[in-house]
Amino acid sequence: MKFIHTSDWHLGRQFHNVSLVDDQRIVLEQLIDYIKTERPDAVVIAGDIYDRAVPPLAAIELLNDAVEKICRDCQTPLIVIPGNHDSAVRLGFASSQMQSSGLYILSEPADYLTPVVLTDREGSETAFYGIPFLDPELARATFSQSFSQHDDIYAFLCEQIKQEISPERSNVLVAHCFVDGAEESDSERPLSIGGADRVNYQHFSGFDYVALGHLHQPQYRGEETVRYSGSLMKYSFSEQHQRKSVTVVEFSEPSQPPQLTVLPLKARRDVRVIEGYFDQILETGKSDPHYDDFIMVRLFDKHAILEPMERLRDVYPNVLHLEKPGMLRDLDEPLIKPELAHNEMDMFRDFFSQIHGDPLSEAQSDVIQQVIKNLRREQEDKQ
Repeated sequence: MKFIHTSDWHLGRQFHNVSLVDDQRIVLEQLIDYIKTERPDAVVIAGDIYDRAVPPLAAIELLNDAVEKICRDCQTPLIVIPGNHDSAVRLGFASSQMQSSGLYILSEPADYLTPVVLTDREGSETAFYGIPFLDPELARATFSQSFSQHDDIYAFLCEQIKQEISPERSNVLVAHCFVDGAEESDSERPLSIGGADRVNYQHFSGFDYVALGHLHQPQYRGEETVRYSGSLMKYSFSEQHQRKSVTVVEFSEPSQPPQLTVLPLKARRDVRVIEGYFDQILETGKSDPHYDDFIMVRLFDKHAILEPMERLRDVYPNVLHLEKPGMLRDLDEPLIKPELAHNEMDMFRDFFSQIHGDPLSEAQSDVIQQVIKNLRREQEDKQ
């Protein structure tokens, strides 16, 4: 059995108010090409197909197109579970009727003991068990158990599934959760507060492979077969150094470890953080071959800069966020009046030179300095 593990598509996502639908379409085309060349027996999406419970029309159309290409054109079964960003009810609409077309949406928590069993070209069977995203409140109502945190849910459900699995076939668990100790990113929505969302990876022992979703960094925890495929794209600047991919999982025979192959995904635009001084960044941007990337700029300048975003977008049109750590002063440092006056004067000098192109003359500096003194005297009189 050979299948492709992917997760966290987040279709319809906006990145700093910029729609990513067109970028997601390009990455999905790469996935379709992999399906055509690798010829897997199935494709797995481990949750967060959409970015929100009520997705925009463009995201629905994009998913519909992807499903048609995978299930109809490539004749490849697609196994899906909802994640915490999805609405399980909406995603699971008419799911039983869709199974005849090769689309398996495992959205009902109560069906966790009913796997999708697929047979490969050699006649070997693989069972795919799905645990859709569950919070403790929903899990308590569904299973009549006194769950208090996510770890309790997986301890219970995994134990129940292990009692049903057959050693004569490969057994795969598809789940959407936060495995304790794994590396998170800024773009993931917390499942709960106070660490109650963490799940011990040891609950997954006994499965031949665990296809995880939720965390966007491709990684494994505990055993290499307890694995996050990672998101399709970079969805935050904290992910700038991550390499996005999908994972090909291939079983040679039941009860034997699978062979894992990572296939890279390349987005139309990269996500980068650029640090430095304003003038240097502008100069570098003029010859940067990847000027069209999504950019966050972190400035080291300690003085005010007029219209920095507009000027940066002249060379980097997709600057989405600007930070100015150089202008942050130590909050523990006492704010004495001579320093405050000096800072105000420096800021006005910078402002004047950027507007007029020339520095303040000595006479102009004397006038402005006197104005600052008069304003401060008036403020003190009012107090």
